[in-house]
Formats: sequence, structure tokens, C-alpha cells
Amino acid sequence: MKEKLKEFAKGVEIEKLAIADIGPYMDLKEILVNREEKDHLTGLEGSSIEKRIDPTLTMKDAKSIIVCLFPYKMKTKEKSNLSNYTYSKDYHVIVKEKLETIANFLDENIENFKYESYVDTGPLVDRYIAHRAGLGFYGINAHLINDDYGTYFFIGYIINNHPFKADKAMDRTCFECMKCKEKCPGNIILGNFDINPKRCRSYISQKKKDLDELDIDIIKKDNILFGCDICQKVCPHNGGIKETNIKEFKEDLIYKLEYEEINAMSNKAFKRKYGNRAFAWRGRKLIKRNHEIINDIEIED
Repeated sequence: MKEKLKEFAKGVEIEKLAIADIGPYMDLKEILVNREEKDHLTGLEGSSIEKRIDPTLTMKDAKSIIVCLFPYKMKTKEKSNLSNYTYSKDYHVIVKEKLETIANFLDENIENFKYESYVDTGPLVDRYIAHRAGLGFYGINAHLINDDYGTYFFIGYIINNHPFKADKAMDRTCFECMKCKEKCPGNIILGNFDINPKRCRSYISQKKKDLDELDIDIIKKDNILFGCDICQKVCPHNGGIKETNIKEFKEDLIYKLEYEEINAMSNKAFKRKYGNRAFAWRGRKLIKRNHEIINDIEIED
């Protein structure tokens, strides 16, 4: 069934699919507890530590986890002010639809198949389970790296009740060249394959609370309004990777948001036009604020 699953997945443009076991992941618990003790949490982490290390707390009869990678890298000659992952329509929707397609195939081929599918906002630690499934190795910037996709991919997973045989994690890491650490706007890369996310430029660009002076200085170090690609751009593992093979990530692309348009829009108009984009989830005011900080525009009342 596992080979049939992989063959079916290729037919829906998913070339990287593997299986993670259901733990519990005690090595991950140690990492998460350490982050909590150091106050290296943003509040976006979601579920409790116990739920993040034990898939059976999400699905009682879980037997395995199907993990898929979805490459999104798109090149552009245009001057962009958005992170690469936001060019297309919202990846949550695109990935979720493909995961559901896989689940429907399994439902037709496995008796009493049960599952729960997630992308980005699920209860587990996406990069950890993808690593555990053998789909990549860790970079010093805490990103997961795949030989074919570099770091430019989304992770989706399906917790399910079929005992697929688990794959093995890779016993390797990145080159540890430290280019990402040197170029990181917030100097968040700790050098031990972990980060302090509170000064991550991507996180700050999505932070609704008032920004302090250091936050503002970090935002000003690049022109990207939402997200940050700097540590990915300088990573040698991303050299020469191909553009995505997934058609949905190639269609209806937006590379740039103009201040004049965003400033003149109402919140409702912004939602109508951009509500199907990943950069829109925090709203118009945040995009406008970032524009004003980066471009030294006098903030209007």
C-alpha cells in the first residue's frame, strides 16, 4: 500500500512523501522544554508540549503519519516586496486540497481508514516530523533542507490509523557555513540548530503588537513587507534548486504591493482583493505599517 500511495501522490504533483512513526517524541520534548525555559516562544506555537510530541493525543487510534513536501520556489525578474512563499494563492488551501486528495484515495483502498490532515497550523512540529520521516536534514538556522527543494517547501501531514512502515531520519546536517547567521537581520541564529524567534524578521513583520526600536531596526534591514527570505537566499543548499513543479504555485502570482493602493483601500476592500493570499491573514493595517517603516513614510493618524 505504501508504494501504491507514493505512485498516486506523484500523479497529483507530490514527489516527496514519506512516513513518520507516532512517537512519543521524547527527544523533541527536551528541545521544546528548553525553548520554553529560555522564553524562546512567540505565542504562535499552538498546542501544549504533550500534544506536540504525542500524535495519539490528537488521534487516539493513530498508527502512522504521512508527511509530504510541497516545493514553492518561484523565480522572478520583477522587484518583489513579498516573501517567495506568498506569491501564489494561500498555500494552506492548496496543500490542504492535495492532502485531502491523498486521503480520499486511501479511504477508497483501505477499509475503515481514518485520518486528520494538517498544514502549518496542526498540533505537531512540522519540520520535526518531516525530518523524522527522512525528508530532510536540519540547517543551522533551524530550517529543514531537502536536497532537491533546498528550504523552499511547505510541509503537510496526515495522521492516520493505517500502520504504514516508518522511514528513517537522515543522519546529516547542513554545511554549517554560518552564512545565515552572519546575514540574519535579527541575529537570531544561535549556532546550535536553534533560534530565538522573537527577533526573527519574518515574525516581526507579522507581529500585531506595538514594535519596539529593535523590532523597527530589524524590519528596516530589508524591503520585504511580509516574511523574510534572507537566510534562505544566502544558504548554499538553495543554489541551483528548481522552480516548483506544482501548477497552483505558478498561477495568479503577486510579487509586489504598492503603498498607494494599500493606503487608499478600506479593510474590507483589502480582504476582498487579497483575502485568498497568505500575506493577508494579519490584515491591511499591518502591511501598511510595514510599508511605512521600511520606506520611511510618515505615518498617518
